[in-house]
Amino acid sequence: MAGSTGVLAGRGACSLRLAGADTVADLEPDDADELPGAAPSQRQRKIIHVDMDAFYASVEQRDNPELRGRPVAVGGSRERGVVAAASYEARKFGVRSAMPSVTARRQCPDLVFVKPRFEVYKAISQQIRAIFAEHTPVIEPLSLDEAYLDVTENLQEIPLARDVALAIRARIKTETGLNASAGISYNKFLAKLASDHRKPDGQYVISPETGPAFVETLPVGKFHGIGPATAARFHALGIQTGLDIRGQTLAFLEAHFGKAGVYYYWISRGIDERPVRANRIRKSVGAENTFFQDLTEFDAMVAELQPLVDKVWRHCENTGNRGRTVTLKVKFADFEIMSRSRSVPIAVGSRDDLERLAVGLLQAVMPLPKAVRLLGVSLSALQGNQGEQPQLVLAV
Repeated sequence: MAGSTGVLAGRGACSLRLAGADTVADLEPDDADELPGAAPSQRQRKIIHVDMDAFYASVEQRDNPELRGRPVAVGGSRERGVVAAASYEARKFGVRSAMPSVTARRQCPDLVFVKPRFEVYKAISQQIRAIFAEHTPVIEPLSLDEAYLDVTENLQEIPLARDVALAIRARIKTETGLNASAGISYNKFLAKLASDHRKPDGQYVISPETGPAFVETLPVGKFHGIGPATAARFHALGIQTGLDIRGQTLAFLEAHFGKAGVYYYWISRGIDERPVRANRIRKSVGAENTFFQDLTEFDAMVAELQPLVDKVWRHCENTGNRGRTVTLKVKFADFEIMSRSRSVPIAVGSRDDLERLAVGLLQAVMPLPKAVRLLGVSLSALQGNQGEQPQLVLAV
């Protein structure tokens, strides 16, 4: 996936992050209530995961012929900048999203930095979404550049899911000039793995007959939903592959990984009963900013929190969503990350309440041991607006 939650650099150029059930790695799955239980369904589904290839960078290369064939990074080029997305030419040099621009430039001296154009990306994403809708109404967007589609009963009555994927990819290429990859399988977990298997501009099918064997040899770090920290916990237990996970009892995995252990137990067997959700509710919304200069003073950090709070609350106002959990993210100059959260009994009902909670979290960790490179604010446990909100009383 190309830069779906990329962080932009520079004061005032904070990024907005919208997190859903399948976007957060290295955490327990947000939709744990829908994880497979002890009785997997016998119903055969046809799931496609469509992922645009290096989406942001490919759009820039499409629109500017001078960039074609050259290593391109979308994001900030300044010393404090961060790569939001990288073209495949840049990836050959090890350039990746979320990489500091200084590091990216060091690895690829000829790297061309391009400022992001999110309104353009959003418009193209809507074009692609319309193509999906010609085949199925059951579409679960994960970001601007990827989505799950349930084509078990598709509108074109195409019998094979692989042919649906071929038709969608061809139409995307014709209408947008961009390449998409696709994974086809009988569940979401395997479809997402499959879409990475033939990138770029390819597709791969994992059938019910091959699914369990495909997972057997997969390193745990390649499992969607398992990030570096969780992979390290598996490795400490002597678990390296899907086959190793399959060799553990459900009780063992629950004891070590909580409710996510149930998820790991079943996906190691190629089983994932999570539905494709056409009207998926966002789990969180956040904004963060990387600064030109590291911050050390409390007042300066509070000032930098203001545009982040504004951006998060603007999204809440536009969507009618409210949340109960506020999280402060702090990235230090040495790239160590610290986060603190506070949950309240009722949804945060105003921008001022959101600001007070965020500032309170910052105040609670002061003085900080190191200079701060980045601050972020997010609001989670989102719910639809139920009309006028009761006043939230915050202890001072």
